[in-house]
Amino acid sequence: MTTTPAPQAPAPGVPPLTRPELGLAGVGAFAAAAVGALGLISSFDAVSAAALSWGFHSPWMLPVGIDVAIPVFTVANLLLIRMDMALGWVRFVPWALTLITCGLNIAAGHSLSAKVAHGTMPLLWVVFSEIGAHIYAVRIGAATGRRMEKIRFSRWLLAFPSTFALWRRMTLWEVTSYTEALAREKERQLARADLREQYGRKWRSKTPRRERVMLRMGDLAPTTEETTPAPPPADTPEPPAAPKPRPRRQTATKTKVKAQRTFEELLTEARTVTAEWTQAELTADRIRAAVHCSATNARALRDALKTERADGCPLHSVDDAEGEATEAEAA
Repeated sequence: MTTTPAPQAPAPGVPPLTRPELGLAGVGAFAAAAVGALGLISSFDAVSAAALSWGFHSPWMLPVGIDVAIPVFTVANLLLIRMDMALGWVRFVPWALTLITCGLNIAAGHSLSAKVAHGTMPLLWVVFSEIGAHIYAVRIGAATGRRMEKIRFSRWLLAFPSTFALWRRMTLWEVTSYTEALAREKERQLARADLREQYGRKWRSKTPRRERVMLRMGDLAPTTEETTPAPPPADTPEPPAAPKPRPRRQTATKTKVKAQRTFEELLTEARTVTAEWTQAELTADRIRAAVHCSATNARALRDALKTERADGCPLHSVDDAEGEATEAEAA
């Protein structure tokens, strides 16, 4: 009963932005930055007046410091998300600075509409920065596989207890895919039904502890069909072994004998082969190819054949000369 769940097919990803969509996103980002900058600039006078009333010698430093710190912490938050080193409290620093700016701008307004207008403008920068941070976080989480997908609000509304249990298991099991979590929950429910059918109503107490732990961890899958052992393979006669090729002793012997030919034998064979050759055709390469000897022997044969043709008589070895002399004396 302990089988691992089958891997789920990856869900189709979001298609990349087209060129018109990228252009529209660029225009929107530029407009958001411009509106945020206008909101920060518009709060300069109100914050400067508040700093002057607080006894600042250079009241312009307070609005400039706050207005510069807001985008700096926003960029720092985006970089931390990009490097997968996000800090939860960093994203609240621009919010806190913006709320301070909004409070000072609201205090500077003389009417309710003026207070709302002064307080809304600086708030736009943080709203746009939160949108950018969300896009960064979603993209980085989708690329690294660490972002947990959200469960639909309709499921929370229609089946809150089971949805909360599913969300709890997704968190405990480190399952980031909602589709995979649904598949594992289905397998877990089928495994529970299988155990209840096998052990009855008191299946929780009768089920072995190991199986209960695996069921709680989501590693127990149902087994609705019993696996039948595969039939043993039929005894088939083995094919006759191919006869081993006999070693070619004669060829080896011939090669060995041919490799041990003496120079006189090579010279005799060279005389026969080159009998109709011209003087220009007596080259070491042609003799080597015709007699099948080494390059050194081919050069020696060439020199010997040229010498014989120059003298007009074939040369004989010393052994042959001594043999002829011995035969003459015996006669």
